[in-house]
Amino acid sequence: MSNAIRFFQLNTGAKIPSIGLGTYEVDPAAVTLAVKAGFRHIDCAQFYANQAEIGSALKKVLEDGVVKREDLWITSKLWCTDHDPEDVPEALHRTLQELQLDYLDLYLIHFPVRTKKGSAGLHPEDIIQHDIPSTWRAMEALYDSGKARAIGVSNFSSKKLQDLLDIARVLPAVNQVECHPQWQQPKLHAFCESKGIHLSGYSPLGSGVNVNGGILKNPVLKEVAEKLGKTPAQVALRWGLQLGHSVLPKSSNEVRIKENLDVFDWSIPEDLMAKFYGIKQEKILKGEFFVHETYGAYKTLEDLWDGEI
Repeated sequence: MSNAIRFFQLNTGAKIPSIGLGTYEVDPAAVTLAVKAGFRHIDCAQFYANQAEIGSALKKVLEDGVVKREDLWITSKLWCTDHDPEDVPEALHRTLQELQLDYLDLYLIHFPVRTKKGSAGLHPEDIIQHDIPSTWRAMEALYDSGKARAIGVSNFSSKKLQDLLDIARVLPAVNQVECHPQWQQPKLHAFCESKGIHLSGYSPLGSGVNVNGGILKNPVLKEVAEKLGKTPAQVALRWGLQLGHSVLPKSSNEVRIKENLDVFDWSIPEDLMAKFYGIKQEKILKGEFFVHETYGAYKTLEDLWDGEI
């Protein structure tokens, strides 16, 4: 195995940088720090409500010659309020304006959930029946236009992906999902690989919600980190790369941003990789806010994730 794993090739032929900066609840100044440190992949979303600030940071690093646009990979996501086919192109237009860009490298359907147009926050009464095939056809038109050079989904189960594949003209390039040593998703990983869909892992270091005391405090990660002379965070990220998925750590701390990039010139030996299989699994983002007995498409978490929980 090549140690580097700096890119993964998508079914479009494009190469997505294997490590990206997650921007949910991240200080937009972190984008400048990250690009200067060497990050070339920035993961954004309309829902994060910070794209305008990120756009200003991107404009500055581009104008200053820190990086060229063609060397950056910018992802964003369609929020649940904009699933109507007529709203999809307008949502992308707004995102491009906020980010001050002419195109996105990747545009994802954020959740297989639809909420009322104009609704704010996450309220059960705003959830309505989705029509993913219609939304996807609008996404395909954006791909055809070149304004989204790749399209995909986020938080889709194997079943929801298969349902999409059954009707898709343009195959999804990426499924971005929660993935880390305490939520490894091997079946979804295998399904995506079998269909030529790249899996991208958000919350690769966990999130603000502690699970089993926190991912980075997991004994396996600590043991492997100690043996390799790395931090638990670096081990968690490297583990993801070696499994074949891109990772999207978020940080506003300059030291940690630089540490998170130090994952390319070393690897985790097979005997230590095997230890990860014994880690107790528990999902962090369960999506309870999209589940309701009366409203929307999902009455239970089992429905939302099709048993992959």
